[in-house]
Amino acid sequence: MLDLILSKYNYWISILLMMIGLYGMIAKNNLIKKIIGMNIFQVSVFLFYISMGKVRDGTAPIHWDRALIYDNPIPHVLILTAIVVSISTTAVALALIIRIYKNFQSIEEDQILKVLAREENKTDS
Repeated sequence: MLDLILSKYNYWISILLMMIGLYGMIAKNNLIKKIIGMNIFQVSVFLFYISMGKVRDGTAPIHWDRALIYDNPIPHVLILTAIVVSISTTAVALALIIRIYKNFQSIEEDQILKVLAREENKTDS
């Protein structure tokens, strides 16, 4: 049983990173920390897909006389696209955080919600 767990260490690392990222997104009030948590979560998914595409003793999928076993190139190609989407998502999120900071002078979620509640109470009165 221990051999099975130790032989799949890359999956365990992916799960650990996923839980760290999920914790960062849920438990933190700072919007920058939430973005960092989202990035850690995304990296864990990238690691998971790339490790699934790796074949023991496999080589790059290039035609070569001595290569008998090739790695699956599809996960690697998909991850390249996902990395571009991840960078774009992070850039948009950081731009939104800058706008939020200009409007509310804070990047703490609870303080922003308090300001919004005060503004809502003023409009109701």
